[in-house]
Amino acid sequence: MILQQDIIKINGEKIFINPFLYSRKFDEKTKIWLRNSGQISQSKIDLNRSRFYPDINWEILSLNEKLLKDTTIELFLKTIEIIKIFHPYLKLEELLEVEKKLIYYKKIAFEKWSRKELIKKNRLLIKEKRKLKRDNFFNTWYKWLALKETQKVLFPIFVIILTSTLIGWFAGVSKNSCNPYFESSFSNQL
Repeated sequence: MILQQDIIKINGEKIFINPFLYSRKFDEKTKIWLRNSGQISQSKIDLNRSRFYPDINWEILSLNEKLLKDTTIELFLKTIEIIKIFHPYLKLEELLEVEKKLIYYKKIAFEKWSRKELIKKNRLLIKEKRKLKRDNFFNTWYKWLALKETQKVLFPIFVIILTSTLIGWFAGVSKNSCNPYFESSFSNQL
């Protein structure tokens, strides 16, 4: 076996240990399945924790660390599934060798990819929550303004504000037209 970046050669056959190198052969549904986490059941991920992370004590990990590791395990499981589909002739020993190389060479890369995906999902979730809050805020105001009782109360207030604005404006204009400063400056110029 020769390892060359993302390729393992077994019996002269090239096997990609990077699942995204198979993406040209995928249909759109398979691409979505590979990229989105949450496609594999949590019970299956829990069963494979010791397989991919044998040296980790899961009890002391934080919730975020567990989520990151679980997402990485899901990516490992999907990669192995893809390898089995594209290379059905592999024997059990060869599959175990591929799995060992996959874990050894791709663990850090898969964790980085999983971290990026989780951050992206978190941002989208926050953005969606903000949009929902904003829509809820405007919807609540719209419903309140649409009530007959609200309109009955707001119409007189609006009329009072408009009337007082107009009265204030006219009073200000008339006060400026009768300003004694204008008269004194005009008489001084003569």
